[in-house]
Amino acid sequence: MKDEVRVLLVDDHEVVRLGMLTLLEDIHWVEVVAEAGTAAEAVAAVAETRPDVVVMDIRMPGESGIDACREITRRWPDTEVIMLTSYVEDELIFQAIQAGASGYVLKQVGNRPLLDALEAVRRGEALLDPQVTQRVIAQVRETEQARQASAFRDLTPREMEVLAEVATGKTNPEIAEVLGVSEKTVRNHVSAILAKLEMNNRIEAATYAVRNDIQRHLPG
Repeated sequence: MKDEVRVLLVDDHEVVRLGMLTLLEDIHWVEVVAEAGTAAEAVAAVAETRPDVVVMDIRMPGESGIDACREITRRWPDTEVIMLTSYVEDELIFQAIQAGASGYVLKQVGNRPLLDALEAVRRGEALLDPQVTQRVIAQVRETEQARQASAFRDLTPREMEVLAEVATGKTNPEIAEVLGVSEKTVRNHVSAILAKLEMNNRIEAATYAVRNDIQRHLPG
């Protein structure tokens, strides 16, 4: 655990920064090393002061807090970012996590969540506000399911069925028997599948099908 956490405060409203500064100045293990009012100022302040934690508003004029978070975590991976927002917005939550945010706190729920977030970062942990954790999980699942579904968007229903059988390791004659078609038809389907997926062989196609959970997306 760190003895002291060096913090950069970022918000385009000076009164908000003043409120956070007033809150944190009485916390003996917190040192506020700088303040910033824009994303560009935040990045410059991190370069100059190298804080342990950036507490940053998600919405600011010009570049957003998410843009700054992405650049900060890319350039200084040891610096943690806690995002502040006034609203629970699923897409912004997801973008913040993708950008590398370690915590996400709602402004209107009081001071304790922010202190909890700083303490978690002090211990080397990531923190999400309890109100948004389930939303993030749901968004990740939805995005993954959409990605998997789009993985097969160019295939016909019959090609999907053939690929599903290829993924189980069946040969062309075995697939022909299962689907009640000729081996030539299966060969044609396999060739079409490889062409559409831009793959060289059925092993690649089978791996792709399993990775994208083809059974979940079979027609009917």
